[in-house]
Amino acid sequence: MPASRRALPGGAIAASLPLRPAAAQDSNVVRIGVLTDLSGDYRDVTGPTSVACAQLAVDEFTAENTGIKVHLNKPDVAAGIARQWFDRDGIDVIIDVGNSAAAIALTTVAQEKDRIQLNSAPGSSELTGKNCSPNLIHWTYDTWNLAHTMVKALVASGGDSWYFITADYAFGHAIQNDTTKLLAASGGKVAGASAYPFPGTTDFSSYLLAAKASGVNVPSFANAGDDLINCVKQTREFGLESGLTMAAMVGNVTAVANAGLETMQEVNLAECFYWDQNDRTRAFTARVRPRLPQGVYPNEVHAGAYAAVSHYLKTVKVLGAAKAKASGRDTVAAMKAIPTDDDCFGAGSIRADGRTIHPCYLFQVKSPAASRYPGDFFITLATIPTQDAFRPMTEGGCPMTRA
Repeated sequence: MPASRRALPGGAIAASLPLRPAAAQDSNVVRIGVLTDLSGDYRDVTGPTSVACAQLAVDEFTAENTGIKVHLNKPDVAAGIARQWFDRDGIDVIIDVGNSAAAIALTTVAQEKDRIQLNSAPGSSELTGKNCSPNLIHWTYDTWNLAHTMVKALVASGGDSWYFITADYAFGHAIQNDTTKLLAASGGKVAGASAYPFPGTTDFSSYLLAAKASGVNVPSFANAGDDLINCVKQTREFGLESGLTMAAMVGNVTAVANAGLETMQEVNLAECFYWDQNDRTRAFTARVRPRLPQGVYPNEVHAGAYAAVSHYLKTVKVLGAAKAKASGRDTVAAMKAIPTDDDCFGAGSIRADGRTIHPCYLFQVKSPAASRYPGDFFITLATIPTQDAFRPMTEGGCPMTRA
C-alpha cells in the first residue's frame, strides 16, 4: 500500500506510511515518528536525510533483535500531526521535530499523552530550560552550545564586535539572546541587530549593508538552511566580506555542500558532528551514504536522528517493548540512566534536564584549493570537550532540576 501524502499549512507536504487499525495495540511493536521538513526551508538541513539516518538505526537494531518490531512514520512538521499520531496511530516516540517553535508546541502534547519527544533538529536552549519536560530529550545541539563554541574562539582571536541578522522566530531570537549573554561575559559587544521576516525573505542586502556600516568585525547569521546560504552569497556579491569574520551560528556541512566551497570558504561554524572527523564518524557515513543522493553528506541533525533512535531502541531492549510503551516518562528516565555511545558522537550521557552531552567543534570552511577530496570541507579550529560544551544545568532554569 503506498504512502499517503497531504497538504499542510504553508504549502508543505506530509507523507506518512499507513498503519493497520489494530497495529497500535501490538505490545511488541514500538512506533517511531520522524516529524521533519520534507519540502520547506529546512528540508536539506533535516528532511529526507534525517529519515534515512533514523531508518538506518532501525534496520541495524532489528537485524540483531528480531523479537522487537519497529515501525517508522515520516511526515512534515505540525503539532496537529503529532497529536493524531499519538491518538490514532499509536506512535510511541517522535524524533527530529524540524524547528524550535514546533518542538516547544510539541512538549505539551507529548507530556499530556505520556509519549516521548527526541529533538535533533530544534535549537532553542529553552527546551532544556524553562520548557524542559520529563518526556523530552534534546539530542544534538542547542543555541547556548553553538553560541558558546563560536564566541569563545572568535572573541579570543579578536572578533569582539558583532552584528546579528536574525530569523524572526523562536530559534533565531534564542541564538541571538544566548550569544549576546556569552559575548558580554567574554568581553565582546553587540553593535546592532536586524530581525527579518521568516520564512519568505530572500533579499538580505539591507541587513548586510547595515551590518557593514556599523563597523563590526563579526556579522553573525542567526539563521540556517537557504537563508544562511543567501546571506553568505549576498555578502560576497556586495563585496562586503573584506575585513569581516563571518559567523554562521547554525551553519553545517549541508549548507557548504549546497552552496559550494567557493561561496562558503572561510565561514566559521560550529557543529557537534562532522562526517570526516574520525574513524567512527566515517564508518557511520559509509553505512548511510548508499541511502542518500549523490553529493549529500549527513550533518549533525541527521546524525542526531540516528543516535537518538539507536539509544531509544537500546533502552527498549533493556526494558522490553511492552514496558517501554507503557510510559514515555519512565522510558525517558531509563534512557537517562544508560550512558550514550554511538559512531556519530562517541561516548556521552543524558542529564536530568534532558540535555544529551558530548563534544562540539568550531570549524572553518576550507577554500577550494585546500580541499583534497569530495566532502573535505572543514578545518577544525577548536574542540570543546563534553564537560564544557553545553550550558551548566544550574543555569538553565529547568523546573525538574530545582532543589
